[in-house]
This record gives sequence, C-alpha cells and structure tokens, in this order.
Amino acid sequence: MRKHIQAIRGMNDILPERLALWQQIEHTARAVLASYGYSEIRTPIVEVTELFKRSIGEVTDIVEKEMYSFADRHGDSLSLRPEGTASCVRAAIEHGLLTQPQRLWYQGPMFRYERPQRGRYRQFHQIGVEVFGLTGPDIDIEVILLTARLWQRLGLSGFRLEINTLGDSAERQLYREQLVAYLQSRADQLDADSQRRLSTNPLRILDSKHPETQRLLADAPRLLDVLGSETRAHFERLCAGLDAAGVRYQINPRLVRGLDYYNRTVFEWITDDLGAQGTVCAGGRYDGLVEQLGGRATPAVGFALGLERLVEILEQSGFTAAPALDVYLVAVGERAELAAPALAERLRDALPNLRMQCHCGGGSFKSQFKKADKSGARFALILGDDELDRAVIGVKDLRGDSEQGTPSQAELASYLAARL
Repeated sequence: MRKHIQAIRGMNDILPERLALWQQIEHTARAVLASYGYSEIRTPIVEVTELFKRSIGEVTDIVEKEMYSFADRHGDSLSLRPEGTASCVRAAIEHGLLTQPQRLWYQGPMFRYERPQRGRYRQFHQIGVEVFGLTGPDIDIEVILLTARLWQRLGLSGFRLEINTLGDSAERQLYREQLVAYLQSRADQLDADSQRRLSTNPLRILDSKHPETQRLLADAPRLLDVLGSETRAHFERLCAGLDAAGVRYQINPRLVRGLDYYNRTVFEWITDDLGAQGTVCAGGRYDGLVEQLGGRATPAVGFALGLERLVEILEQSGFTAAPALDVYLVAVGERAELAAPALAERLRDALPNLRMQCHCGGGSFKSQFKKADKSGARFALILGDDELDRAVIGVKDLRGDSEQGTPSQAELASYLAARL
C-alpha cells in the first residue's frame, strides 16, 4: 500500500500561487469573447466513445492510442473527452441550437493518454470557440482576429500565425491519391510512423517532424495545386481580410491538423518559446461534422487554445497577475480579535468588490504584519486596543511610500475606496 497517494502522472494540481495567473487569463478571455458576442456552453467531461470515433476519426492517434475509455456497468463504452468540438456539436444537435447561427465558447479540462512532457499533459485545459451556421471567410477572419485580440490584451506579441486550406472532401481525396502515389515509391525512406500512416491517414504525414520525411515532402505534390475555383476564392478572401486587418501570417501548405473533421481553412498560432510543443492555439472549418454526427448539414468553424502553454509563456515573460488581496486586517489582542470580524463585514457591505482577508489565529503584531506583507495585499489594516479606544484604524500602504493613515472606523470605507 502506498504511504502517500499522489496525483496521476501527467495530471497536475494547480496551486493557489499559480492559480491567480490562470484566473487572469480566463477573465481576460471571457471579456474578449463577450465583446464579440459569444455565449458560453458547458458540456460533460464524459461522452459515449462513439462520438469521438465518428468525429475525430477511428484511425487517428487520439482514438487509437490516447483516449481514456472504459465500460460502464451496462457495458456501454464511455470516454473522457479528448477535445471540446465534438461535445459542442453533439449538444447543439441534441438541444436544437442549429436553427440559427450560433457563436459559442467553452472552457475546461480535456484528457489524452500521452507521454507527459513540457507543454503536453494527460489532463490539460482548453478555451475553445465554435461557430455554427455561417459559411463565408468573414467568420473565419473573425475567429482569427478574436485570438489576435486576446494575445494583445494579454501583452503577447511573439506568436506567428500559419494558415492553410484543406479544400473540400473531393479535393482532399484527389490530393490524397497523388500524395500516396508519390510516397509509396519512396516508402522505404519514410520514418516508421509515416509508413504506418501511409495506409491509414496519409495527410498526417505532412505533419511529420522527422528530418528524412521532411526532405521527401519538399518535392511532394501540394494540396494548393488541386483546389477548385470555389475553394481558392474562399482562401483568397480569407487572406485579403487578414491583410486588411493588419494581421501578419504565413501560408504553410503542410499544415493539416490532427483531427479528421477539418476542411478548407485551418490555422495555428505558434511560438518558439515552448520547444517542440509550440502550438498555442489551433482551429479551422469543419463544415461536414454536424451532418456526420446526425444533424442537418451546417457549416462550422472554431478553435481551441491551451491554457497550460499560455500560462508558461506568460510566466516566462514576467507577466504578473493582479494581487489576490486588497486588504489584510491585522488584529492584535483579545478585544481586537473579537471586533475584527464585525469590522470586516461592515467593510464588505460598504465595498462589495473589496478583496480582504481577516487574520485569524492570534499572534504578535510582528508576525501578523509579516503575514500581511507576504499575502500580497496593497494595504494592512491595523486594529489593536489603542485603535479600539479611539475608534480609528491604522492603514499601512504595503506597496508604496505613503505615510500610515488613521481614519476613523466610520470613514474607513471611503478612505480605502479613494486609494484602491
């Protein structure tokens, strides 16, 4: 028997000192999404396994190797969700949301059985967007601009945007045949993973990082060369819209994405600050997925961004979250310990958004003041016998050079409001 039970490998606790940064990102994302008119949706973390087999694709690495699946007591196969799009589509169909265009967003944990490494975990968190019912490149442009605005609001400027088009199903099939024909005659030069994919999911070979495979792909047929006029026009208008908005991008003809349901527009935001796991946000169109999962034909586009990777990038950049506390109330002596909770409640009544912690557990003034400073609070409120006798309270600015104030308890709320 284990002496100490620990978290599962690749599934990490997020402790309070780091959570403030997570919450800052989530708060910023929520504000940006609201400014674009997107509505939040929440779906279960457990779905029937068939949902992901039909959406992601049975011959993808996710379904073949990475899902956490189990049989329930009735023998039905269930899975922890490995991504959020399929669940959103299922919910939209089930609840009749697709009678008109929908702009939705979600956040929460996803699960994949992968080898844990920097930027890649078995439980990871995403914020995602799904738009249903809009066909034009204008909505593709909007979701990309939304992500660009989020980076701006977070103070991030080191990402590069890569875009591509995967065409429609007929165009992809034609290209798949050309690619397979080219690679089959060179199969002995491919890495083992690409050799396996040649007969199951050949487009994923384009995403290989193996140097020899990359060399072979340099002369491979290009998907862009088999696109029809309609797909070309869609992609050209996408590029023109990004140009008009001043968003810089690179066209990457090998960008394919790891999920089978994508068509036409695909994109990724990439950083060089995370090593091999450089993709921070990725998405694209999936116009056939709703029908594939039993709904009526509905165009759709979306993206997901990885919170763990964003947190790491922001930590590297020196980004600091807003202090968790505005005020720490120091109470010295038995009388102050009894009076402090009531004083704190009066302050909370007067200043509903005040973030305040009231010291509990006694201790000397020195030890309490040290805790006040360590808490990160802007102000320490000092309450002792002398302050009680005079009906005042000491206010010490812990982050500035201003002199200590002693407002009356009746004036304390207005005193703090003017300084926070």
